[in-house]
Amino acid sequence: MARIAFTRHLEAVGPCDPVEYAGATVGELIQAVAADYPRLKGYVLDEHGRVRKHIAIFVDGALRPRQSALSLPVGETSEVYVFQALSGG
Repeated sequence: MARIAFTRHLEAVGPCDPVEYAGATVGELIQAVAADYPRLKGYVLDEHGRVRKHIAIFVDGALRPRQSALSLPVGETSEVYVFQALSGG
């Protein structure tokens, strides 16, 4: 199973340490985690089910575009990290 983790900034809504969940895509992984962490879905996804602008998703070490991240396939050894994207200066 793929492993998914959320940055410490999101620890109130999801697991910070990598945990295994079943899913064939990033979107399926997020849905699986959201079943255990109900607040997660509303924080990571907008009302249309798209990744919110303040969220960055990395799959196997590479930043993926928000617009297509949910449909990306994941394998048994994939690692997905969900970060709160910070801005400012």
